[in-house]
Amino acid sequence: MDYRVIKENDLFLLTDSKGNISMNHPYGMGLYKKDTRFLSKLDVKINNEEPILLSSDANENYVAKILLTNPHMEKDGELILWRESVEIERKRFITEDILYETIKLKNYFPKAVSFDVTLEMEADFADMFIVRGFHNGKIGERTGQKVEGNGITFEYMGADDVYRATKISWNQNPKEVKEHGEITFHITLGHLEEHEITFTIQPQVGNEEIQIAADPKEAFELLKQSYENWENSITKVSTDYTPLQKLTDRGIGDLRVLLTDLGYGQFPVAGLPWFGVPFGRDSLIAAMQMLAFKPEIAKGTLRTMASHQGRSVNPWRDEQPGKIMHELRFGELANTNQIPFSPYYGTIDATPLFLVLLVEYVKWTGDFNIVDELHENIEAALKWIDQYGDRDSDLFVEYHQESSKGIANQGWKDSGDSIVHRNGEYAKTPIALSEVQGYVYQAKYGLADIFEVKGSLEAAEKLRNEAQKLKVKFEEEFWMEEQKFYAIALDQDKKQVGTITSNPGHVLFSGMLDANRVDDVTDMLISPKMFSGYGIRTMGANEAGYNPMSYHDGSIWPHDNSMILLGMSKQGKKEAANKVISGLIQSSFYFEYERLPELFCGYDSSIGKAVKYPVACSPQAWAAGTPLVFIQSLLGLFPNSLKKEITLSPVLLEEMNMLSVQDIKIGSGYLSVTISRTTSGLNVSIEKNTSGFKVVTN
Repeated sequence: MDYRVIKENDLFLLTDSKGNISMNHPYGMGLYKKDTRFLSKLDVKINNEEPILLSSDANENYVAKILLTNPHMEKDGELILWRESVEIERKRFITEDILYETIKLKNYFPKAVSFDVTLEMEADFADMFIVRGFHNGKIGERTGQKVEGNGITFEYMGADDVYRATKISWNQNPKEVKEHGEITFHITLGHLEEHEITFTIQPQVGNEEIQIAADPKEAFELLKQSYENWENSITKVSTDYTPLQKLTDRGIGDLRVLLTDLGYGQFPVAGLPWFGVPFGRDSLIAAMQMLAFKPEIAKGTLRTMASHQGRSVNPWRDEQPGKIMHELRFGELANTNQIPFSPYYGTIDATPLFLVLLVEYVKWTGDFNIVDELHENIEAALKWIDQYGDRDSDLFVEYHQESSKGIANQGWKDSGDSIVHRNGEYAKTPIALSEVQGYVYQAKYGLADIFEVKGSLEAAEKLRNEAQKLKVKFEEEFWMEEQKFYAIALDQDKKQVGTITSNPGHVLFSGMLDANRVDDVTDMLISPKMFSGYGIRTMGANEAGYNPMSYHDGSIWPHDNSMILLGMSKQGKKEAANKVISGLIQSSFYFEYERLPELFCGYDSSIGKAVKYPVACSPQAWAAGTPLVFIQSLLGLFPNSLKKEITLSPVLLEEMNMLSVQDIKIGSGYLSVTISRTTSGLNVSIEKNTSGFKVVTN
């Protein structure tokens, strides 16, 4: 990636590889909090010239290190500074909503040198939707800036009547400070002498209390310790297959940096740089991917989504009572209702996924208290599915855009060209998506089991009957006998949208399909039409809408594959699951930092490499969660607190001989298991089981 991004809780910094924020950069570089850019320019110069980049390391999510040096400087034949004399190291991190940056300067010239270091900074307080070119509208104005001591403050009053400010301070006296945001330091260094300058940058929104910046070294140690605590508290994976180990470690680290807490517990935001906000389906799916590693995240996600559940009928925001949000934004345009994202509810799948996550969380943990706590939210979500989701009472949940500034296609494939008939015509709404019906079935059937255990027998029976009717109707309306596969959707006329896509693969996890249909769906997904060698495509090759370079019509999304993998593993399709896992691991060799991106192009692996998609988010939550699903799938691990048992059906990839997974939090305790290959087959060693559940090995 040709940008550098770090994040902690609600603050993130996006710069170029030199660490600079260039004004008018197409990527919209800046320091962002609550969808507002609090720093729109950050430029370091030496003797008023651009330094030369030596290295730019973004291997760690929470700290960035950038190494620069000076160009050769002469004037009228007189040497000012010999090339590569001064090493410039920039180190930055974020903690407690404060950005710390330390610039360390070291002289490698044989003699003493003197030079100026200048930082140019500016804050435009632009709304993220304006930065990205999506919307314009009425905005506030800068109300000035002031220099006080070793600090400068930029101030802004928004159209939403919210005061915003950027407070910048530095730890030593400068040579000169210009009010528009230019600070110059004069530095003299002897041979091999070093000098450090530290800046702190703090956004302020409204009347929130500004933290006193800690000593940078102490602040960094506390941040580092929080990461160590995270690693110590999460499930631990060890394997002799290095690529899988790297992917898993990277995924765990990426998910940590994407965690945020709005007061209801930690949950994963969707991704960086543009989706560091609560995002219905993305946050819910990422939390589900994390169940085997950190089930508490699911609880925080459920509570966060419940707190913003729809309460009224509001077409402007595509809101109805009981509906789970699509996306929540905090910027000026959202606050003034110029865009409908406060929150916006235009998603058809978040509501059933909310219930699916709740069911899976209870199965993993046995935490029935969450069912009581969220009882009203559960009932409201079920009512939304039946009353508002099923618009025409045909048992299927459909979407249709009501908001003039909303999203037309409201499944996870939400681009305008993603739901297309085999003749190339775009489907018209209302549209019923195949995977959404699977989510509804899984939610209702799972809740029926929970309600039955809790003694609500009538409610349980009602939900099971509804789920069974949906199963029958789904087979009648979505199955395509000629293709031996399911349609992606039904259009406004209830005609099948027959393009071969990955969407029906999600239904494998629901348990809604008969065994013979499970075989058919699996065979299609790993056929050359759908499987590129690196992963399952979003759309089959040679379909009318197929384009391997597209966003949703032939590309490969790791999270899409992970949802399919959960189903394949649950259905015992081990060979198919391993084929997909191996392909995705192979694809990671072509991406930076052993990281699966949001998506990549769907070209066949015969070309010899995985092809990057040009503007994929990285890191991205449900891509980061995909390697965690690899581990769960290889273990064939599916706990069920309702039956007090753990199903374990392990398998190893051909490339590996050992997989050890320690301290998986299940029920009231932990499970540790090691799978190893022997001459006689696989050896399964249960080293710890304090869960209170019986392990059933298949």
